[in-house]
Amino acid sequence: MSVSTIYKPEGMLINSPQNLKSLLTLSAMEEARANKKILEARAVVCDSEHNLIIDLNGVKGIMPKDECAIGISDGTTRDIAIISKVNKPVCFRIIDFKRMDGKLIPVLSRKAVQEDCMREYIDTLTLGDVIDCKVTHLEQFGAFVDVGAGIASLIPIDMISVSRISHPSDRFRVGDYIKAVVNKIEDNGRIGLTHKELLGTWEENAALFTAGQTVAGIVRSIEDYGVFVELTPNLAGLAEVHEGVYEGQQASVYIKSLIPEKMKVKLIIVDAFDEDYQRLKPQYFFDGDHMDAFRYSPESSNKIIETIF
Repeated sequence: MSVSTIYKPEGMLINSPQNLKSLLTLSAMEEARANKKILEARAVVCDSEHNLIIDLNGVKGIMPKDECAIGISDGTTRDIAIISKVNKPVCFRIIDFKRMDGKLIPVLSRKAVQEDCMREYIDTLTLGDVIDCKVTHLEQFGAFVDVGAGIASLIPIDMISVSRISHPSDRFRVGDYIKAVVNKIEDNGRIGLTHKELLGTWEENAALFTAGQTVAGIVRSIEDYGVFVELTPNLAGLAEVHEGVYEGQQASVYIKSLIPEKMKVKLIIVDAFDEDYQRLKPQYFFDGDHMDAFRYSPESSNKIIETIF
């Protein structure tokens, strides 16, 4: 089993047979403690001292405040990081048992898992590595994701797709499992991520369409010279100004032409309307675990758009 398989975003382990078996009885939990197994369960209470109470199949485990996350003890991680875990899956190791009110209570540490995840997984990543993530929080400037054991990283909004969006919610929902590419490694070991390189080149996306088709799109930008309509997350075309159209609308568009050397798709808006269709999962054109470089622009284009990792 690879290290990346062990350290997954929180929530991916909670319903696995191995996890459920390890939480079935106190003796199973004792075995899990002895073997230093990584487990997951739901946090149900954050008490007045900011300890987390975890539901272990009817047994209440306690996660002391300083064991809830890296940085809590020295103040570099705020207490909101503990409070926000209530009613969500959290990973942990069982580090001890203590008797309270006549009952044997498992003592849990999420911090221990995070420290091992940093050392054994995240610190070994290199630029261009493709990793699994879980979307945890959306802000105007980007999407926060769990890259393993609840450790957060950011995909800036301009790194989500080539086609411009007004908010990360145009692409993601909290709880989505996605992939991303490491494009930054900071001095403190934290990583930065990008997503658009997985969504295909101009030519790969343009190959999904042909001139003469009428296809679905989303209005993304209104300019003085025309309307940009997204056909795929990594491909948008330009239509002539169309009265009454505004950003975020669904559209049906006629494809006049696709011009690879200019990376242009010329469109005519047939109709634009309001509809909140269910968002589709990202279609990834790259299925490897590492990329050294990504060139979006066609070889025939004089304009080079590429990412070197």
